[in-house]
Amino acid sequence: MWRRLSLLSAKLPIRRHPPIINPLLPFPKTLALLPSVSNASISTSPFTQMAAMGSASTTVSLLRLNDLRDNKGARKQKTRKGRGIGSGKGKTAGRGHKGQKARGTMKFGFEGGQTPLRRRLPRRGFKNRFSLTFQPVGLGKIAKLINAGKIDSSELITMKTLKETGAIGKQIKDGVRLMGRGAEHIKWPIHLEVTRVTVRAKEAVDAAGGSVRKVYYNKLGFRALLKPEWFEKKGRLLPKAARPPPKQQDKVDSTGRLPAPTKPISFITEQQPEDTVTVPSAS
Repeated sequence: MWRRLSLLSAKLPIRRHPPIINPLLPFPKTLALLPSVSNASISTSPFTQMAAMGSASTTVSLLRLNDLRDNKGARKQKTRKGRGIGSGKGKTAGRGHKGQKARGTMKFGFEGGQTPLRRRLPRRGFKNRFSLTFQPVGLGKIAKLINAGKIDSSELITMKTLKETGAIGKQIKDGVRLMGRGAEHIKWPIHLEVTRVTVRAKEAVDAAGGSVRKVYYNKLGFRALLKPEWFEKKGRLLPKAARPPPKQQDKVDSTGRLPAPTKPISFITEQQPEDTVTVPSAS
């Protein structure tokens, strides 16, 4: 019987490599790619029919959700150290026996006792204790904020205004330097108070009919200028503006004003105090 079954199955067409099936094609087109088997070559024997059905089912490859998985080797399993000898990293977990490296770590920069690299290399330069760090801001950025309606060009533009509108960063260490980048966009008079100003920026502002004033604030003065609510929260009075040191007196125009001013200093007029009392004469 087995010899007869082998003779019947030998009549079936043999294909060494199964056809490449596109899983996105509909099922009738997928079956059309399978090797055709004539009715004459398949007998009515149940063994022969089962063999033919098995060969046809192995070539059909459909895309199913339950067959989705990563390729072999796509995910590398994590090695759990110190969890048994079967992992290959048990017992000492790859640290060896005893010693500083087995118990802890060495000090950063330690090279086994020899002179470390940070001490072998020579020193270069020095740190200037009197250096000043200014935040730069260009005239083009100020003009862009004025066009967007975030800055009112009719009012005085102080360093507090530049910080609140996002023209400069949040931290002002030693002040703000006004740069001439985008000076061609300034076509209306503006009045500014900054710490430093370049020659090109000052010429552009003066040509448009505005003014730039260089003012001095110390660290406490910057806090009172930018965050006056901090003093109110602590129950303190606003400090008076400090005078510039002798080496900076020729680099600034005046001392800063507290609280933050809203008008240029040339527009302020002295008003008569309201609490003055006029005494009538005896005659």
